[in-house]
Amino acid sequence: MSVPLLQVNDLKKHFPVNKGLFGRQTEFVYAVDGVSFEIARGETLSLVGESGCGKSTVGRAILRLFDVTSGQVVLDGQRIDDAHPSTMRQLRQRIQVVFQDPFSSLNPRMRVRDILAEPIRNFGLAKSATDLETRVTALMDTVRLPREALNRRPHEFSGGQRQRIGIARALAAEPELIVCDEAVSALDVSVKAQIVNLLQDLQREFGLALLFISHDLAIVEHMTHRVAVMYLGKIVEIAPRREIFAAPRHPYTKALLSAVPLPEPGAKRNPIILGGDVPSPINPPKGCRFHTRCPFVFDRCRTEEPHLRSEGEQWVACHLDALPAG
Repeated sequence: MSVPLLQVNDLKKHFPVNKGLFGRQTEFVYAVDGVSFEIARGETLSLVGESGCGKSTVGRAILRLFDVTSGQVVLDGQRIDDAHPSTMRQLRQRIQVVFQDPFSSLNPRMRVRDILAEPIRNFGLAKSATDLETRVTALMDTVRLPREALNRRPHEFSGGQRQRIGIARALAAEPELIVCDEAVSALDVSVKAQIVNLLQDLQREFGLALLFISHDLAIVEHMTHRVAVMYLGKIVEIAPRREIFAAPRHPYTKALLSAVPLPEPGAKRNPIILGGDVPSPINPPKGCRFHTRCPFVFDRCRTEEPHLRSEGEQWVACHLDALPAG
């Protein structure tokens, strides 16, 4: 059995919040609180959930944009959550990111040529100036932008074109895994489809693994292999795309999917309306974190935290012994 490209084991990230007159009383935001999953080579895993559930924090923790509170992040058999900065610098070549905002993620003072050349220089991938230029122009071809645009700056492009530059910058390092953090949520519908198709083409061409973080379930259904559903810092269900969208098991997953707009005018929808609001991540509920809104809640849910258990190809964190499908 092959080793997964990425393994995340019981990942936790708690952000301190200082209170009181002198900031001495400290609370914590439990943004991510015990998340585990794997991504195989060439696979797309989508991380979905409501805003504030912690999915972007998971992506940033994997990228080591900040230190994790506890848990492990393992890239191709090597732990990276506690790697020395000098070691991490080399490992960053293998894992890159495409951010949500294609404008703020690009340096407005740099020309596209320099933006794409920077990671190539940083990781010593070009053998000469000629090789560097060849690589930069090839990247423009790969993301389907004209080579004449290399001397422009980011403000001279549309949102979709800027996101293509962001993707090209990620590809410049020749990574094995790309974290797409809401990479298409800021784009128009038609442009969004183009970027999604581009990502799929690049995945097939280069054998990339993708961690696709999104709240757009229609996009997720189109491009992913597996889906992990997050609620209040925890994963409540992981399953292949087909099973998630055809027969979700967790009550929260069902409610989430029932809110997806149908593309057919006049089609009847039966949305599941959840009561109450999402609890604060500073003071999350004891037991199952979904029990304050769950329509099937019972006493055990209020005191005992559920753990992911296998339901065939699906993994579900719920105390219901016989979860109804669909």
